[in-house]
Amino acid sequence: MKKESKIYIAGHRGLVGSAIVENLKAKGYSNLVYRTHSELDLTNQEDVKKFFQIEKPECVILAAAKVGGIVANNRYRADFIYENIMIQNNVIHQSYLQGVKKLLFLGSTCIYPKNTDQPMVEESLLTSELEYTNEPYAIAKIAGIKMCESYNLQYGTNFVSVMPTNLYGPNDNFDLEKSHVLPALIRKIHLGKCLQQNEWNSIKSDLDKNPIEGIKGDSNKDQITDILSKYGVKEDSIEIWGSGKPKREFLWSEDMADACVYLLENRDFSDTFDSENTEIRNTHINIGTGVDVSIKDLAKLIKKEVGYKGSFIFNTSKPDGTMQKLTDVSKLNGLGWKHKVSLEKGVEKMYAWYLSE
Repeated sequence: MKKESKIYIAGHRGLVGSAIVENLKAKGYSNLVYRTHSELDLTNQEDVKKFFQIEKPECVILAAAKVGGIVANNRYRADFIYENIMIQNNVIHQSYLQGVKKLLFLGSTCIYPKNTDQPMVEESLLTSELEYTNEPYAIAKIAGIKMCESYNLQYGTNFVSVMPTNLYGPNDNFDLEKSHVLPALIRKIHLGKCLQQNEWNSIKSDLDKNPIEGIKGDSNKDQITDILSKYGVKEDSIEIWGSGKPKREFLWSEDMADACVYLLENRDFSDTFDSENTEIRNTHINIGTGVDVSIKDLAKLIKKEVGYKGSFIFNTSKPDGTMQKLTDVSKLNGLGWKHKVSLEKGVEKMYAWYLSE
């Protein structure tokens, strides 16, 4: 991949895409192409076709997706499977038709079975049932892997699939209804500290940036405390869904971006499987740290970083989800890349970024 190669980044404003854009720029890539959702609806087949015919990118990074936390995945099941499959089908197929030299498809480690052995190896894909809460999203991502794999085998394309673990970093989603666990904890614990210290200007500023169910900074104090309480944020306690016992792995988004660009620059589809195998499958690559932490210990780490003095209430009436999700990163390490940012350093950087926005 040359520095002047035209690279289309789908989903350039999200957590994943924005980190990849910054990494590419830092490495000297200058011919980057992107469109906002209002400019290009990736679920619209005809619009995507016209875009590819006009732009003719040499490389495509498919980071666009409908994403969300456990609540959103469970509640908006049809939206998650429909929108993600449409996005993938349109971008991958047009990449083939327009002769894209290399495509990187980003999925998620939620593709793995609910009760698979830990750490999760790539070969465990499709060996047993998925976690129910995010099954539609996972099925969409599995379809994307198989689409890339099948196009490579039938048409000789060079489409590589990567499965990042739980990501966090700049431009993350802090919507308390739809965000992932780490940014949600950072926001809830931060707001709890603000209540504790009577920092109403900080609370109002936070709500102006990210309203909760229509409640903004200009709402009265009773409305604000009521909505925060609904989401488990109080002066003396923070409610967390589940028991706190499930263990999760977290990867700093800028590390993920570095892994993606490394693979684009240095590895091809042919590097993802044993050429002696007659049945080629599980060609995707896990991207993670190989280190996990319980939700309870993650909350404690964030609490210490934020400076919150209250307690945690674990709501065991809410689902825990899979008890452990840890990737086996042997394949990625064998291809020459390893993570750099520890969880402790990442939480420090994440909270600093949140305060600066």
